[in-house]
Amino acid sequence: MSKVTRMNHIGVPVSDLARSVRWYEDVLGIAPNGVTIAAANPALGAVVEVENPSMRASFLLAGDNVLIELIQYDSPRPMPFAGRNCDVGVMHLCFEVDDLDAAHRDLLERGVHVNADPVVLQDGEGVEAGVLAGTKILYLRDPDGIQLELFELPDQAVQGRSVEQK
Repeated sequence: MSKVTRMNHIGVPVSDLARSVRWYEDVLGIAPNGVTIAAANPALGAVVEVENPSMRASFLLAGDNVLIELIQYDSPRPMPFAGRNCDVGVMHLCFEVDDLDAAHRDLLERGVHVNADPVVLQDGEGVEAGVLAGTKILYLRDPDGIQLELFELPDQAVQGRSVEQK
């Protein structure tokens, strides 16, 4: 059996590569790392199961360990994002921040779509927070409507830098 050795990158299709690269850098501080790619190749189309694709991509480094590949398909023309968080296959990217309240204020000042005010995960009222008790979360949307999450660990969890169940 093959074993995954590490995460390499997360690919996120976007409608306007330049706009998205600027937004992720200006709003979230996730800067391009200088790696870009452009391709129009039938063999690549077979790999990604997209007929005759033409695409461009730019890689951004989130923190010190997560590469995000923003991909714009010029052909075929992509459909706009319409998924809900509960739809099978819809994923979201979650970014850890030190001060979620300050991030929330900044997002609102920038006019970013924030789904709702931050929530602190606590046991009760239908929530079993477990080791995540005290964690603050906030969902927002990028320019294409893609769901993103900001996540602030409580002080005791920050020391261990882990949300894994012990």
